[in-house]
Amino acid sequence: MHFMNTLPSIREMQSAYLRKDRSYDGIFFLGVRTTGIFCRPSCPARRPLPQNVDYFSTVREAAFAGYRPCKRCRPMETNGRPPEWVRQALDLAKEPDTRVKDSDLRLSGIDPFRLRRYFQGTYGMTFQAFCRARRMGDALHELRNGASLDEVALGNGFESHSGFRDAFMRTFGRSPGKSRSLDRIVVDWIETPLGPVVAAANERGVCLLEFTDRRMLETQFTTLKKLFSSAIIPGENGHLNQLKKELNAYFAGNLRQFSVPLDYPGSPFQVRVWNELLRIPYGETCSYEKLARCVGLESGQRAVGTANGRNRISIVIPCHRVVNKNGKLGGYGGGLWRKQHLLDLERDAAREIGDGPAPGERRPMDLKRRERPQDHIGG
Repeated sequence: MHFMNTLPSIREMQSAYLRKDRSYDGIFFLGVRTTGIFCRPSCPARRPLPQNVDYFSTVREAAFAGYRPCKRCRPMETNGRPPEWVRQALDLAKEPDTRVKDSDLRLSGIDPFRLRRYFQGTYGMTFQAFCRARRMGDALHELRNGASLDEVALGNGFESHSGFRDAFMRTFGRSPGKSRSLDRIVVDWIETPLGPVVAAANERGVCLLEFTDRRMLETQFTTLKKLFSSAIIPGENGHLNQLKKELNAYFAGNLRQFSVPLDYPGSPFQVRVWNELLRIPYGETCSYEKLARCVGLESGQRAVGTANGRNRISIVIPCHRVVNKNGKLGGYGGGLWRKQHLLDLERDAAREIGDGPAPGERRPMDLKRRERPQDHIGG
């Protein structure tokens, strides 16, 4: 489908690779004519002159154009899975009672400095911090399922109860004895054709889905902590696994409606706006003016736009389907080129199965949709 081959503008890509912007890795690749190799935008090698660069949307395109993969940035590994040496480090940390030290990494042929740099750039934390957070998440799960404090503390590599309690308090802000009433949010990173996204979920459903380069991402994490009074730790759960499968189907043009459970508390007005976003049919758009009327605020386009921009679950709660009255895109936290990408994907997929409006035609908004239990959260 043509959306897979759409690239950002030349100016945007040029700016990205000149500043070695990691957030564009996987979004495009650059071929250097003078060397015959292709790289990620974040490649640490010396920057080529703009007139010596070709741009490609996929590794396959670059390879068919005769370029060889760079040995420094390894662009062939941009496939949603960590490199083999990173997977090897994660395997070392799988045993709950094992603390991986730098000496253990070196014995396995892994450079601790390189691993630390990879995790800081990819996940915003060191490898050791990642392992500690995941270990605490596993400990919380065990406590909530009836395991004793002795079993959990010793089974997760702690030599004493006091050491475990201190680590637990630092992570969750409560003692292990209050763990049964403690909620937790697990977070994971997912590759998409539009670049990596960060997803978070609690036991009730997905509560965050954002592109990793969005400026508001740090603010969104702070908001989640306040809303749910919960620690955010790396990990996975059934909701995140379902989300990954549905995102893959969505970007392949095979999914029109997400069914993964969501949890999106907010002010009563924000929740009304987000609920209305879920009613905008796949393959169509709605103006800010019309959206304001739907939530009972006749002249509330600006307020609706603000609530739209604070949507924490992009794509699934489709804020990208809201445009200006004149048909122009308006704003989008993930970047207008991504918004256009998503709209083109949905319109093309809808037309392919003959269930979307013909070019230049719009049908009325369908207000019938299935009820979601979280529709009344915050309202």
